[in-house]
Amino acid sequence: MLIEQGPIRPPSEAYSLLLRVTRNCPWNKCAFCITYKNEQFSRRTVEEVQRDIDTVAKVAEQIRKISWHIGLGGEVNGQVVNEAARYGHLPYHVAHWLYSGARNVFLQDANSLIMKTSDLVKIIQYLRTTLPSVARVTTYARANTVTRKSTDELRELHEAGLDRIHMGMESGSDTVLQIIQKGITANQLIEAAQKIKDANISLCWYIMPGLGGREHTRKHALETAAVINQGNPDYLRFRTLSVLKNTPLHDMMTSGAFTPLDEDEVVIEQRLLLESLTGITTTVVSDHMRNLLMELEGTLPIERDKLLNTIDRYLGMTPREKANFQLGRRAGVYSVLDDMKNPIKSSYVEKLLKNIHTPEQLKTALTELRSQYE
Repeated sequence: MLIEQGPIRPPSEAYSLLLRVTRNCPWNKCAFCITYKNEQFSRRTVEEVQRDIDTVAKVAEQIRKISWHIGLGGEVNGQVVNEAARYGHLPYHVAHWLYSGARNVFLQDANSLIMKTSDLVKIIQYLRTTLPSVARVTTYARANTVTRKSTDELRELHEAGLDRIHMGMESGSDTVLQIIQKGITANQLIEAAQKIKDANISLCWYIMPGLGGREHTRKHALETAAVINQGNPDYLRFRTLSVLKNTPLHDMMTSGAFTPLDEDEVVIEQRLLLESLTGITTTVVSDHMRNLLMELEGTLPIERDKLLNTIDRYLGMTPREKANFQLGRRAGVYSVLDDMKNPIKSSYVEKLLKNIHTPEQLKTALTELRSQYE
C-alpha cells in the first residue's frame, strides 16, 4: 500500500504524518528556491486524499498487529519501528508517527490553502474522524492566498481542525521581496497575519537572514522587523539563506548583483532585526541546520535580553574563536556555543583548522559544509 507524499515539511513537523493535499507550488518563481522547479502544480481531489487517510489507518492497524505478534501488546516502540521498516517507507513512516504519539499531521505541499475551502474542510474533518488520535493539523500557505480567503472561511478551517499555518514570509521588505520574485508584498503579509489571528489559527512565519545580501541587509532587517511588529506571529523561525546552484539568485550572485553575507554579517543582521522587535509576544525559534546560532530561541518580550546576549557572546569572540565555532557548527561537532568548552570537541576542531590557512579557504570550507543541508 502507498500514499502520495511531497518532498518537504517544516523542521518542527519532523514527527508528523505527512499527507499530500496539493502537488508542488502554484507560484514556483522564488529566486532562492529549487524545490519544485520543473514540476507542475495541481490540486488533489478530496477522494484521493481520503483514500490516503484510509490507507494510513490500515497500515497503522497492521503495525499494531506486528506489535502484538512480537509480544508488545499493541505498543509501538523502537523495535516495532525497525520491524515495520522492513516492509517499506510507508510502514516505517506510519510506525514512526505512531511511536511519536500519532498526534500531529502536516498537509503538503507548498500552499494547501489554495484548495477550495469546502474541499479542505472535508479533508480535515475526515482526517480527524478516521484518525482520532490527531491533536494538531498544520500546513503551508502563501500570504496572498490567505488574503483571498475571507475570515469566515479561515474560521471554517479552524473549526474543522486546522491548528497552524506555516508561512514563508522570507522578508518584510518590498524591495527584497521584489528582487527575490516572492510574489507577495509586506502589506499582504500583515493582512494575512491579521486574518489568521482573527480565525484563532496559530501563525508561524519563516524569515531568511541574509536574503537582502550586503546590498540590502539593513533594509531587510529593519523592514522585516516592522512587518513582524504589526503581524505579531505566534512563532518566528530563522532559516538562514543558502544560495543554491541553478537558481536565479545564484545567477545574480555570479553576475555581482547579489553579494552574500558572511557568517558574522548574518548574525549582525539578526541582532538588528531582534533589537527592532517591539510590542509583540512572538516565540523566536532557530531550528534549521543552516542557522549558525541554533540556540537563538526565546519568547518576546521576556527573553529579549537572552536572545541579544547570545548574539553578543558570539560577536565578542576573537577571530580564532569564531573560526573554531563556525567550522565546528558546520561540521556537526558543535550544536551550541557552550560546546566549545568541551576539550575533546574543541581540540578536534582545532585540528581541522590547522588545514585551513586563509580566510578564503575557511569561507570555501564553510560553504561546502552548509551545502549538505540544501
